[in-house]
Amino acid sequence: MKKRILVVDDDPQICESLRKVLCAEGYEVVLAPDGRQGIERFNRERIDLALLDLNLPVNSGWESFGTLTSLNPFLPIIIITGRQNQHELAKGAGVGALMGKPLDVPVLLRTITDLLAEPPETQLKRLVGLQGDLRYVPPPHTLQPSTLPPQGVSD
Repeated sequence: MKKRILVVDDDPQICESLRKVLCAEGYEVVLAPDGRQGIERFNRERIDLALLDLNLPVNSGWESFGTLTSLNPFLPIIIITGRQNQHELAKGAGVGALMGKPLDVPVLLRTITDLLAEPPETQLKRLVGLQGDLRYVPPPHTLQPSTLPPQGVSD
């Protein structure tokens, strides 16, 4: 049976890109543009893992994380965000993984595989603070314009 992933992000391009990538990997994907709809879809569907943005309209990402975790403490959740300085908060909350935007897709796919393979006890230990192994993937470094070679110059 295919694993079903809930993607909660208010950016339609990110949702569509993630849907394409995840479907190509054999996952079923459920999309939600805000925290409230994400929780509604979670309540209607059998969800195996959630990708959750923090900057969401209606219910914030952290509020949605708390609700999803209270509904199913064994649900692996990956926080995806462009926000800085979320590592300690994510670790303290028991998040399965924290990934910076823009996402590194191969690392995201490995992280999803790893979290889906984790025993439920590991997720529960993380939530109650007994296991502090947050998977943290900072955003990939991008070249600043000043570090790019001049156009039209060849070696």
